[in-house]
Amino acid sequence: MAPVPTVNTPSPDTTPDTPASTIAPTPGVPETDPRSPHVVVVGGGPGGYEAALVARRLGARVTVVERQGLGGAAVLTDVVPSKTLIATAEWFTTAEQGPELGVRGEAPAGERRDLVDLKAVNARVLALADAQSRDIHARLEREGVDIVAGTGRLDGPSRVVVEDASGATTSLDADTVLLAVGATPRTLPTAVPDGERILTWTQLYRLTELPERLIVVGSGVTGAEFAGAYQALGSQVVLVSSRDRVLPGEDMDAAELLEGVFRARGMTVMSRSRAASAERTADGVAVTLADGRVVEGSHVLIAVGAVPSTAGLGLEEAGVRLAASGHVEVDRVSRTSVPGVYAAGDCTGVLPLASVAAMQGRIAMSHALGDAVAPLKLGRVAANIFTAPEIATVGYSEEKLRETGYRYVTTTLPLARNPRAKMLGMRDGFVKLFAHPDAGVVLGGVVVAPRASELIFPITLAVAHRLTVDDVADSFTVYPSLSGSVAEAARVLHGQSGQNATD
Repeated sequence: MAPVPTVNTPSPDTTPDTPASTIAPTPGVPETDPRSPHVVVVGGGPGGYEAALVARRLGARVTVVERQGLGGAAVLTDVVPSKTLIATAEWFTTAEQGPELGVRGEAPAGERRDLVDLKAVNARVLALADAQSRDIHARLEREGVDIVAGTGRLDGPSRVVVEDASGATTSLDADTVLLAVGATPRTLPTAVPDGERILTWTQLYRLTELPERLIVVGSGVTGAEFAGAYQALGSQVVLVSSRDRVLPGEDMDAAELLEGVFRARGMTVMSRSRAASAERTADGVAVTLADGRVVEGSHVLIAVGAVPSTAGLGLEEAGVRLAASGHVEVDRVSRTSVPGVYAAGDCTGVLPLASVAAMQGRIAMSHALGDAVAPLKLGRVAANIFTAPEIATVGYSEEKLRETGYRYVTTTLPLARNPRAKMLGMRDGFVKLFAHPDAGVVLGGVVVAPRASELIFPITLAVAHRLTVDDVADSFTVYPSLSGSVAEAARVLHGQSGQNATD
């Protein structure tokens, strides 16, 4: 069926393991002047270390306080390790197309557990995370950033007190403070993680054997990603969702497609099922649902969101205003309610993405140190869910367009019609575009496909630079290529009149 218009961050540089004393400063970075303003960054995640690099290049003295390791949770326990694990799982997902492509040897899902050495997988996951952390540490040292190990808390708006592992404290006076303390997994009082059978996503990498039957509580991004990865590796997976569908905050068509794929691959998806508690049994776990049903498994992953790591840091005492959720309230240039104190990343609750955290940190330092700065524009943020297939989005969502009453035209092009997808045995996915019915400006888009994280980029460029569907349609694409579907979807939207628009 032909598609019909419906009326409706930068990765750090890799640096060899070289002692700090032998690393030459990067050309263009000013020498440290003791009279320069002192910036203290509390937290070494993407928001923190990116801010530190900008501040140094603008001539400030910079100190980063980090208790866990440079890169923060994004590098050590969240983004880097989870996507590394998912990359391993992708080998099995790709192999599913083997028989169709004439390749023998694809292992049935029930036999994959015997092929997976989870201890080796997790060792690689943690080694890569540690290597990335060390690379960031070396980069900051090369740029002349001071790094202090410990937990930082505010002692008033212009002083940070650092407590190290021994309990000793050091005071740092600051002209500017950036809070980039991140967030930690939310837990349930009736399902307390023990690191063995009842787990948060930060504890999964301690497992040495693949769970036989993994219960995932929570069907948001984290729950969906891990559920898909462990199912691909050979675990039986039960996904417990309190909502009508998985990924309730995402594009409805994309979420429904992914849930269908999950079910087709043998995953048990329990919709409208709220977990009340989880407890250990003799040889596994038992998850009790709110309606009294009990789901048994070997392990349970609690993936019910995150809470900001702002408690006990002296923020409210210093006058920093927090939301009821505990997040630091910031404006579009990352200012808090206290002059000279900025915040970036997951502790702000703006968008839980490493790319957004990094941008917030860069904007904060540019603003604080008098450089040219543009406020944060969330409408240009591209996001990706690393399931199989991936789901990537940018710009306005269809739900937002409807809520605001914005007029738009849209079309959806199934991936299965793309010649390159046919060659690769890909069936599940689509490209969806939204555009203004009169001006033709691209308002947003959704891509559901393997490597959607790469395919979303041309739509991101279109949204960021206010390109029209004709601009996209008139651009050359390689034939055959998956990206050709983006241009084809734009051609479908060419010339749609205002009377066909959704109000």
